[in-house]
Amino acid sequence: MLNALVSLLYPKTCPGCDNAVPQEDLLLCTACLHGLPYAQHHLNPENETAKKFYGRIPIEYAASHLYFHKDGIVQHLIHKLKYKRREDIGTETGRWFAAELKTVDALNDVTDVIPVPPHPKKLKERGYNQVAAFAQAIAGGLGATYNDTTLLRTTYTKTQTKKNLEARAAIIGEAFDVKFTDEHHNKHFLLVDDVITTGATLESCGRALLKIPGARLSIATIAYAQT
Repeated sequence: MLNALVSLLYPKTCPGCDNAVPQEDLLLCTACLHGLPYAQHHLNPENETAKKFYGRIPIEYAASHLYFHKDGIVQHLIHKLKYKRREDIGTETGRWFAAELKTVDALNDVTDVIPVPPHPKKLKERGYNQVAAFAQAIAGGLGATYNDTTLLRTTYTKTQTKKNLEARAAIIGEAFDVKFTDEHHNKHFLLVDDVITTGATLESCGRALLKIPGARLSIATIAYAQT
């Protein structure tokens, strides 16, 4: 009864448009749910996300779930996930994407799902890693291990959203490292992030993970930023 009263006084709002959500167990309102720009990358191994890494780092597979457009639904979702602690957005989008990724043969042997880690200083400031819930949901859907201890961020950098590939690469550089034992050898890591733009951060993370003997790398993101 108390929950019903709270829902009546403070109805759950849609993170895509801020309108009320008709059912408490739904993430989005009907309009936003039907308006989501699905990338359908899981249907095409030669998709835009995969092409970002051609000639940069060796990957087994890469895909994004949604398209990110300025002022669009996905931008609102990512903003609330990143700055408003709406971790339910990461959980739900992770569940949706995991259902698609399960159909991809190249991911059948993924052992560990790894979120891009924030620097400890940034983690303390924000209080959480906005990618964690997304990664946990994908790990659960794929039957893989959620691993947030192997990949480490060693350098603190400010936001890079307005910088091009060369500028990002120069700043990020060797910002990541790995901590591993023999047990991590020969594993297939699925590295996940919220949005891919230039791919510089994911490339740096991938280079670190590929230091592990026999490691193989795949990449998945919530969204792909279309320009």
